[in-house]
Amino acid sequence: MSLKEQFGKDVLLTGWGHSRFGKLTEETLESLIVQVATEAIGNAGIEPGQIDEIFIGQFNSGMMPLAFPSSLALQVSPDLANVPSTRVENACASGSAAFQQGTKSLLAGTARTVLVIGAEKMTHAGADVVGAGLLGADYDMAGKPSTTGFTGLFAEVAKHYEKRYGPVSDVLGSIAAKNHRNGVDNPYAQLRKDLGVEFCQTVSDKNPMVADPLRRTDCSPVSDGAAAVVLSVSPSGGATAPVRLAGFGQANDFFPAERRDPTAFAATRASWQRAMAMAGVGLADLDFAEVHDCFTIAELLMYEAIGLTEPGQGATAVKEGWVFKDGKLPINVSGGLKAKGHPVGATGVSQHVIAAMQLTGTAGDMQLPAPRRAAVQNMGGVGIANYVSVLEAL
Repeated sequence: MSLKEQFGKDVLLTGWGHSRFGKLTEETLESLIVQVATEAIGNAGIEPGQIDEIFIGQFNSGMMPLAFPSSLALQVSPDLANVPSTRVENACASGSAAFQQGTKSLLAGTARTVLVIGAEKMTHAGADVVGAGLLGADYDMAGKPSTTGFTGLFAEVAKHYEKRYGPVSDVLGSIAAKNHRNGVDNPYAQLRKDLGVEFCQTVSDKNPMVADPLRRTDCSPVSDGAAAVVLSVSPSGGATAPVRLAGFGQANDFFPAERRDPTAFAATRASWQRAMAMAGVGLADLDFAEVHDCFTIAELLMYEAIGLTEPGQGATAVKEGWVFKDGKLPINVSGGLKAKGHPVGATGVSQHVIAAMQLTGTAGDMQLPAPRRAAVQNMGGVGIANYVSVLEAL
């Protein structure tokens, strides 16, 4: 049973916008939001006054003094005056959280057209501010000093994985190299350089160890950027064909680390299964997926959480080429968070936009040959807040 069959109505992505990701010193949070919102509205073929509700995904966590951005999208047009707008926050999954809130407004019948924006400004803040802000998404480390920040938390996940299943250093390097290569073809990506497998697998002056066993190339960068999507219950005559949301899922895990299996990502698996069940599809029905590779160990664990391989066998998906652009399930053709960048609140919306571009044949050099169905997986914290969407071409 699909979402439409379950709820009796469609949820369509009818327009989208995307900024470049990176160190955008010339941009403000406001200018990024206005840029992508204007682009999405225009792409959808609607007027600003047709927007019934706005949701903005932003983490912030002290990285910006302005902590109340919900009305910034109204700067697009006077016709947005008095439109209800809400900031949504769920750590690194804030963008997908906003997307699902917009979806639920449509399904509830309180709106027919919703604007969803994800945005973040991070690079202006010092490393200590960014590090402390991100650690606010961890139960055990929030407010505590750390020399390795969130990298240290995922390094501990990697160590647990190695203890249980064996060494992962080389396969993590291969994942990094894959995503860097994919990022070359993404005009929005922050890191557009093919670094090669050997460089990514080797510790060097240019690729130092950040938190053993994670090297610099195993970590997503600090980024600025924004993305936006218009959600509607019917086609709006936009620049491209709309994309259908076929299913979605959300699941949260326990916050204290002691209550979670560090390598299972159980709530990620649950959110994936819920979305796939709503869409009425299986893994073999997907043509590609965009997943949350904040660190390469996270992508490796995603292979296992989504059922691509059995637990402990994620390396097989890399060694057999399954997750490469020409493989049976391309993963992170955009370059992922690893190369595209990770402006936290923007990431989930960006993943939906990139997937919609692929499904409408408008992804340029990133384009896969005629994909029909995709999954988007976005995560906050160390497997804590998890969101999955299944998207289909019409």
